[in-house]
Amino acid sequence: MLSTGLPQGTVPKLERPGPLRERVYDALLELITTRALRPGQHLVESELAGHLGVSRQPVREALQRLNTEGWVDLRPAQGAFVHEPTESEADQLLTVRTLLEAEAARLAAAGASSAGIEALEELCTQGEAAVGRDDVDAAVATNAAFHAKVMELAGNAVLAELAAQVDRRVRWYYTPVARQRGRRSWEEHRELIAAIDARDEQRATTIMRAHTEHTRRTYHERERETG
Repeated sequence: MLSTGLPQGTVPKLERPGPLRERVYDALLELITTRALRPGQHLVESELAGHLGVSRQPVREALQRLNTEGWVDLRPAQGAFVHEPTESEADQLLTVRTLLEAEAARLAAAGASSAGIEALEELCTQGEAAVGRDDVDAAVATNAAFHAKVMELAGNAVLAELAAQVDRRVRWYYTPVARQRGRRSWEEHRELIAAIDARDEQRATTIMRAHTEHTRRTYHERERETG
């Protein structure tokens, strides 16, 4: 077993089109976001290069970029490590997420189409099925898709752009609590869909704010228990 400790089947395939450095960056970011590479884990250039089937140079460039963006910590004489988020960092990000998502819910309630509501219901069904079979990865991915759909239905391009900037980090923080949130998270999604369908902007806002706050609180409770 290599020290990077990647589980079988977690290494994404590098697509051929596009600059190699960009593809390596995307692959490593996906591994970090899904926590296949865990917070605090030592990242060895040669081993990552071997996993991805590339030379060390694009891996080195990707790690430098990930360091600049706060995903990786480069420590003198020690190497690269996946960043370990502090409670303050998590709190700041999840607080911003609450603001963005609550406004998106309000706007979605103001103007969502029947087709948009049907799409939310389908995603909710998929999420419930993922929880039922204890498929955390599918639950996290479907949760992200559900929130992205609400953002799309909001119809505000600037809001969507801001949300996209924090989406990866939200997934990063949500992954370790997805099992704890479980079915209750999807029950809250159902309540949100009902409010959007009823065109109740105030209720949609309230439900989404409470929903994202539940995730924030669960994350902090878990960190204190495991810290």
